[in-house]
Amino acid sequence: MRLEPRTDTPLALRLLAPVGAVAAALALCALLVAWTGAPVLRAYGLLFEGAVGSRFALTETLTRATPLILTGLAAAVAFRAKLWNIGAEGQLYMGALAAVVVGGGMLDLPAWALIPVVMIAGMAAGGVTLLGPAVLKVRFGVDEVVTTLLLNFVVLLLVSMLLEGALKDPMGMGWPQSAPVVEAAELPKLVARTRLHAGLAIALGLSVLLWLVDTRTIWGYENRAVGANPRAAAFAGMPVTRVMLRTALLSGGLAGLAGAAEVCGLKGYLTLDLSPGFGYNGIVVAMLAQLHPIGVVGAALFIAGIFVGADAMSRAMPVPNYIADVLVAASLLCMLVAGLLARYRLRRG
Repeated sequence: MRLEPRTDTPLALRLLAPVGAVAAALALCALLVAWTGAPVLRAYGLLFEGAVGSRFALTETLTRATPLILTGLAAAVAFRAKLWNIGAEGQLYMGALAAVVVGGGMLDLPAWALIPVVMIAGMAAGGVTLLGPAVLKVRFGVDEVVTTLLLNFVVLLLVSMLLEGALKDPMGMGWPQSAPVVEAAELPKLVARTRLHAGLAIALGLSVLLWLVDTRTIWGYENRAVGANPRAAAFAGMPVTRVMLRTALLSGGLAGLAGAAEVCGLKGYLTLDLSPGFGYNGIVVAMLAQLHPIGVVGAALFIAGIFVGADAMSRAMPVPNYIADVLVAASLLCMLVAGLLARYRLRRG
């Protein structure tokens, strides 16, 4: 048996690839659910009900999906240009750090002015965090997978140091957390008496905007061309270095915006447990979406639903909520196989 590249991948096959990957992941994880002694169909029914079965469940899923959309977009934008940004987690924390500094009383502005300033500050902090590894890549050929991954730990240590020192809330009873942002910096709620905030609207708007930029502008064309073949793009006169640095600023900025939105829309202050892995899960979201900005929204909703639904399922059945992590990992692996089969066909001989 050998793999033969397809001359053209049908649209139906591209659309069915993520669906098949998710179905395969659910089938594989069904074996683990059955191993616990729980009925598989009932367990998956409870997972679905816990994700979207009530007003509260639905808003919690949408709240959880908000940072995943932004980190998924960050990964999709970078991966499209073959900039392997594995550091969205650190960029998210840098955006959150900038949000609590700028939104913690530094500026005396009304809400309509302060919220955009705080969001832009978060994007700038995240963008600058990725700019360093991007410069090392284009100037010295340093592998950005290593630099962005290790920078996550550097950022977490920096945040930990600040939360135990300069940014520690004196009213926090000794807990390592920052002082809360001022009320004017808080994102408004989209649904009363829920945690769903305006960060979701920002994330959805950016998904549409990035899709338009990717398909209708010169910037998007250059991004795709550099990702397909940087040497050919340079031969055609495209500014490859500028495209890579521009992509780094945008990708890191999106991840930083996720951190700023989490602080200003959800928690109100910064702690070390702000993100349960949104940056890393954003890579899974981008891969399930096949790097498509609109597809990122659906993939983020799926991943968020798994985590929220698994929590509800684990309270009703003897299935640990860690099954959500296994489902996400299995979805990524199955998506890689599905993507391979979408681009290649099996031939005998």
